[in-house]
Amino acid sequence: MDTLKRDVLSQRVQKVKPSGIRKFFDIINTMPDVISLGVGEPDFVTPEHIRQAGIRSIELGHTRYTSNYGILALREEIAAMLQRRYGLSYDPKSEILVTVGVSEGVDLAMRTIVDPGDEVISLDPGYVAYEADIIFAGGVVVPVPTYAKDDFDRQSE
Repeated sequence: MDTLKRDVLSQRVQKVKPSGIRKFFDIINTMPDVISLGVGEPDFVTPEHIRQAGIRSIELGHTRYTSNYGILALREEIAAMLQRRYGLSYDPKSEILVTVGVSEGVDLAMRTIVDPGDEVISLDPGYVAYEADIIFAGGVVVPVPTYAKDDFDRQSE
């Protein structure tokens, strides 16, 4: 926390360790011949037809906030795809939520289901945001170690 004074941060935020993956990402960005997929970004520019669709959307005036659940037409398409691929039925109006990314989705899920003081099992190693999201939700992280020799599957003792 070089740029922030710790005394202005909440106790919850102070409990969260700086992200190792972000430090790694910052280092990789200084190396021109290295491709980093460390934070889920592709190693290519968004394809032209997708960029043009975004531009067309802006030109058509689609510049307002959507529902907090996401655009209904998109949720309907997601429901149809889940039905086709997996035989799963979800109501796009009440059972599907679209977020901007996995980090936001995990944070939202944790804040929705974790009450202050709840103990939450978190596999270790695991996704870098799990521990922080549990803490931000007021939960207590209960790490459960996994190991490469066990294919990162928790073996009974």
